[in-house]
Amino acid sequence: MMHRAIPLRHSLAHSSTSRLITTSAVLRNAASSSAAVPAPKKPIGGFRGGVIGFLFGFSVASSFAAYHLLDEYRLASAALQTSVEELRLSTEKVSQHVRRIEAVEKDLRALRDTTVSKEDLIRIRTEMKKLYEGLHVEFLDLRAHVWGIQQDLNKVLKEESTTVRI
Repeated sequence: MMHRAIPLRHSLAHSSTSRLITTSAVLRNAASSSAAVPAPKKPIGGFRGGVIGFLFGFSVASSFAAYHLLDEYRLASAALQTSVEELRLSTEKVSQHVRRIEAVEKDLRALRDTTVSKEDLIRIRTEMKKLYEGLHVEFLDLRAHVWGIQQDLNKVLKEESTTVRI
């Protein structure tokens, strides 16, 4: 037959002594050791609960804000990096244009040094006119001389004269 120990309590909340109904001494000792009721937990007061809740909420909100702040920082950093890369590319393009302009200016200076100015052209043209006029005068003199020789030759042939004008 099985014997049971049933504790009897006089009050529900604060009963420190309990009365056990057992039929044997062994069961009574076992029941008294296992029947010890653990002390009830002390309730957390409203103020302590509010402070703990506030601290928990504050830490959750702070971690959420820190997460979003880091995300915004990452996005801003990526945008800044993109902007810096675009600036570098545009700077390289401007540098290439400047190098091209410098090369064109160098070629222009070389052409300017090798070309003739308007004053030089006018001076050379007047010299050429003088040379041409001088040659024309000499040509006319030579022509007149040749014509004179032809006339003398014609006279000699017609008259059979022995004098030749040279």
